[in-house]
Amino acid sequence: MKRKLTYLALIGACLIPLMGFGQEEVVAEIVEGPTATEASDAAANALFTANNVWMMLCAGLVFIMHLGFATLEAGLTRAKNTVNILTKNVFIISIGILTYYFFGFNIMYPGEFGMIDGWLGFAGFGLPAGLEEANQTIEYVGGGYTYWTDFLFQAMFAATAATIVSGAVAERIKLSSFFIFSTIFVGISYTITGSWKWGTGWLDAYGFYDFAGSTLVHSVGGWGALAGVILLGPRSGKYVNGQLKPIPGHSLPLATIGVFLLWLGWFGFNGGSVLSADPALTSLTLVTTNIAAAGGAIAALFVSWGLLKKPDLSMALNGALAGLVGITAGADQMVPWEALVIGLIAGVIVVVSVLFFDKLKLDDPVGAISVHLVCGIWGTLAVGIFGAMAGGAQIVKQLVGILSIGAFSFIFAFALFFILKMVMGIRVSEEEEIEGLDYGEHGAKAYADFQTIGEK
Repeated sequence: MKRKLTYLALIGACLIPLMGFGQEEVVAEIVEGPTATEASDAAANALFTANNVWMMLCAGLVFIMHLGFATLEAGLTRAKNTVNILTKNVFIISIGILTYYFFGFNIMYPGEFGMIDGWLGFAGFGLPAGLEEANQTIEYVGGGYTYWTDFLFQAMFAATAATIVSGAVAERIKLSSFFIFSTIFVGISYTITGSWKWGTGWLDAYGFYDFAGSTLVHSVGGWGALAGVILLGPRSGKYVNGQLKPIPGHSLPLATIGVFLLWLGWFGFNGGSVLSADPALTSLTLVTTNIAAAGGAIAALFVSWGLLKKPDLSMALNGALAGLVGITAGADQMVPWEALVIGLIAGVIVVVSVLFFDKLKLDDPVGAISVHLVCGIWGTLAVGIFGAMAGGAQIVKQLVGILSIGAFSFIFAFALFFILKMVMGIRVSEEEEIEGLDYGEHGAKAYADFQTIGEK
């Protein structure tokens, strides 16, 4: 035992200098740690990375919304038009990205309004020169993320306006005419009115507020949809001898999937509109967005139950979308209870609006005008009624924005549809419509192995 203790004492004596030497190194490293400047640079780089990752994730979520629109529109229309619906949605996202790249982004964000101050500007074709470096940053968000991230996120928004039109004019519009309309409408009309607010144009200077696009995206698409529905007329057999004849969609499961995809995508649509990964403002925005959607769905479900004597699933689905559209203008300005009230009112409005447009014999197969135009107007006005910006002066500013953007968008869309109608026609033949656009326009069937009742 004594021998073992002696050995341990010798080993300890040898290790003491080594241990002291190691401690000195550690202490030196701690004392000579990163400077305040280095720590600040590291924190800034971490925030820059977080902002970029969040914004790119939001871009992906908004992209998923186009799948939601495609499945919702397909589900709420007849099976014989499914290929046509899906083809339009593939074209819309593709042409929206390309037109935004070629010229749309530089109309919407011109920097200096070199043509008509505050109203129209253009920074040139393509993406500006000098952006070869991937870390080129955006000035208007304080350099919070790269130029490429900003373009990616904004491009996902661009096609949404035309997607709204697609559902409203479904089952009777010529594919070629719709392609031309959506290309011009997204590339020019949407970007010009967008520049008035988001591009720091005259509406931005005036004080109009639209956080994520109740008016700038949804109402713009709704005005385009209204113009198309008026000039196209209703689907064959929709209104017979002055009476409404319902034309049910072929797949409510598909429509339900579409709404849940849109609900999910809206977390990117509104959450990304914070334009940073700010944890406080982003989390508030996501909470108000979610609560408004839930309120809209519940309100539409029970209002439709009261008015139609049965709970209507399609109304509940559109109610959720109505709540989402309604909160989009002020999602960052509301507290949860205000978001709930906005969503509940939107859910009531959408049911009443769908029934109202049917009374006017304006045939909208998916309720797009009611969801996006009417509830977009409501959501934009709600910014002046609820939240941090509430007040009579703000309501006036919101009205000016709604009316000016609405007038420009509707006149532009109506004129474009009218020219197309005169030059090449915008509606398929009655035979094609009855047979289905899948066969008439595409020579294909979405469900080739299935037979409908009465089919041989």
